Amino acid sequence: MKRIVTGLIVAAMMAGCASSGHRAPVVEHGAVSKKSSDKSSAKSMDKDWRPRVHVVQKGDTLFAIAFNYGLDPRELAELNGIQDPNLIQVGQQIKLFPGTASAVTESRQAQTSAQSSVKDQPKVVKYPYSEAAVAKAEAQQGDSPRVPVIARIEAKPEAKPEAQPAIQAAAEDALEWSMPTQGKLIGSFSEADNRKGIDIAGKLGQPIFASAPGKVVYSGSGLRGYGKLLIIKHNKTYLSAYAHNDQLLVKEGETVTRGQKIAEMGNTDSDQVKLHFEVRRLGKPVDPANYLSLGKP
Repeated sequence: MKRIVTGLIVAAMMAGCASSGHRAPVVEHGAVSKKSSDKSSAKSMDKDWRPRVHVVQKGDTLFAIAFNYGLDPRELAELNGIQDPNLIQVGQQIKLFPGTASAVTESRQAQTSAQSSVKDQPKVVKYPYSEAAVAKAEAQQGDSPRVPVIARIEAKPEAKPEAQPAIQAAAEDALEWSMPTQGKLIGSFSEADNRKGIDIAGKLGQPIFASAPGKVVYSGSGLRGYGKLLIIKHNKTYLSAYAHNDQLLVKEGETVTRGQKIAEMGNTDSDQVKLHFEVRRLGKPVDPANYLSLGKP
């Protein structure tokens, strides 16, 4: 106990030197350091852009919302207690992640938390080091009904928040991708021109393969402009989409392996026979050329 209190006194003296006469800083336990070892790790730690809640707009469907945020439509429906995915209303708040309150509740909770953190913040008392000072600090801490914030922080082992996210991101970036079909590349990705994927021409009925292993989260024709569509979720970061198929050979909820035949090429909702293929990272379309070996269109 003496060692802990002694450490507290030293910490308090250091804090006092830096900001004499002011309140002690509150340390956020979950804060992540901005340092990164190299450019590749910084890229893998990209901030998740997605909001906690989506407000339904005119023309939205639950399937489209899930697709645009890189989520599983069934899990999204279950999270929000939606029995019929076709019955959502304009202005309805759709929680995207577990543990998310409504936008109004979340705002109130944030305000309450901010006010509470200011009121509960203790003052730092400085003592010159001595046996008497240690004894006095022990007595004050024992009499206090509330443990000082700084004591709570110092008593816990030092966390290393950078290690786990980096390992997880590295594992997700390690996906092995392969071509979803063979044929001539007739359309390339362009963010500026709103081309969200690539187009590969081929013959009616030719096989379409899963580009990477994962779970089928959508199989149907409910997303306008995609025809008969398959969406495969590979992990928490990536999903891929296969559009304009003639036949869909796998169902929602099925697990598929890389290279498994999942559909047959067609021209549903298209002016020619082709595969429209997308890769999405956290719901945002990214260039499939970053993951596949493609020739020029």
